[in-house]
Amino acid sequence: MPGPWSWRLVVREVLGGLVVCGLGALLQAADNGGWPSGLVVAVAGLLFLLRRGLPGPVLVLAAAGAGGPSGFLPLLVAAGHGAGRRITRPWHAPAVFAIGFALNVATGVLQNRRDHFPLPALFGICVVGFLLVGVLPALFGRYRQQRTALLDSLRERNEQLVRERVMIAHQARLRERHRIAQDMHDSLGHQLALIAVHTGALEVDRTLGERQREAVGVLRQAATGAMRELREVVGLLREDSAPAAGGVDSIDRLAENSQAAGALVELRHEGTPRDLAAATGHAAYRIAQEGLTNAHKHAPGAQIVLTVRYERDAVMVEVVNGPGGDGTSAVSGGQGLTGLRERARLLGGAIQAGGQPGGGYRLSGRLPYTSDGALAAIPEDEELRELADRLIGPEKRRRSPAMGCALGAVAVLAVVGVVAAVGVLMFISSMRDATVSTKLYDSIDIGQSEESVNGRLPVGSDFLTGDFKKIGPPVPEGTHCRWFAGDAETGPSGGQDVVRFCFTDGVLVEKQHFQGRV
Repeated sequence: MPGPWSWRLVVREVLGGLVVCGLGALLQAADNGGWPSGLVVAVAGLLFLLRRGLPGPVLVLAAAGAGGPSGFLPLLVAAGHGAGRRITRPWHAPAVFAIGFALNVATGVLQNRRDHFPLPALFGICVVGFLLVGVLPALFGRYRQQRTALLDSLRERNEQLVRERVMIAHQARLRERHRIAQDMHDSLGHQLALIAVHTGALEVDRTLGERQREAVGVLRQAATGAMRELREVVGLLREDSAPAAGGVDSIDRLAENSQAAGALVELRHEGTPRDLAAATGHAAYRIAQEGLTNAHKHAPGAQIVLTVRYERDAVMVEVVNGPGGDGTSAVSGGQGLTGLRERARLLGGAIQAGGQPGGGYRLSGRLPYTSDGALAAIPEDEELRELADRLIGPEKRRRSPAMGCALGAVAVLAVVGVVAAVGVLMFISSMRDATVSTKLYDSIDIGQSEESVNGRLPVGSDFLTGDFKKIGPPVPEGTHCRWFAGDAETGPSGGQDVVRFCFTDGVLVEKQHFQGRV
């Protein structure tokens, strides 16, 4: 489709049309082919202006015209370039060029009635000319179009990366806000709970007076209200609005609740307990909670072993269940496991989940005591690098469109080389068929029958010997002659060695051997 017609495009099209028309007029003046030069130039200029909106039809018409008057050759170059840029569907371009080549050959055959080229030589000229004048400009236009598209795509990818960088920075801020909210709930909530407990104990202390107990009651109510407001505010900051669960100490209560519900849960504590950060304790609790939830959901009635193991540098929480009563041997991991992996990653830990060899399922998490190796602060540059690898990496491995155009150009040049070599061989063969040696000339005598003489003479070539009729002695009246090239040396003066045989009534009546300039 033609693009927007800006004034720069209009100026460029007008100048291009003038160049095409001027070159076409010069070629027409040099050709003297009997075609009306004014009409050829006008048609070429009109088709040049239409090539943006109708690249295929203009190419076909230009190829058909280039087989006749040479004034269409500049138009064929421009039409091939435009078709290469604007015909993008896979099979449209080959079909258009095939039709154009067929019409080019057909027009060349019609034009050959005046030029009298041998058909093999005419076909070779059409192939070489169409490849050089039509196909090579199309490959160049296709390369330019694909290069422009590639640069536009890279520019869009760069803009997308900038947008992704802003989004990643925003997500990092949200992630940090969630961690702060979690820490607020775990640490500040714990302190407020202690205040509420102690004020509750003081409120019933008989050693205090009435005014002191009222003041303590006000403090307890304030602490309780602060805890309630803290939960509400933290619920807005967190990813979900549910209140934060307990720490590692609350795992016992999880096991007791499951046992009370009829589940076969065995709780094991191994190693020396250690104080854990609030985030680490909450993550341990979430691992145990997720493991028990999955076991109850997907393996009802199975034996469950919940283990909390304190190792040298990390705490391990493991939930292992056997196969359920319905024969299910594995538990599918959904969003819960995804959230656990992200939570453990932020603390520098890892989550492992999968089926057991004998049936059942195992969920375990390893959480370090310290946050020295935590991945919560993954460098933003690394995240951007991973994103860039996902976006740009395939482009580096993808084959460059310019490489395809280069291979196409090499293929065209190879075809041109082959056709040129075949043309040279055909020319040598034609010269051999159009040459009569001096020995053969001397062995032919006047008075022999035309049939016997033609049987000894080569096939001949009117294309190579047509101009020989213009030199030499006059042709005897009432005869028809055949001209051949001779093999005698022409000397330093140059000229052409010519042999002529003339026949009348089926008999050789004259033979001539002369030299002259064509």
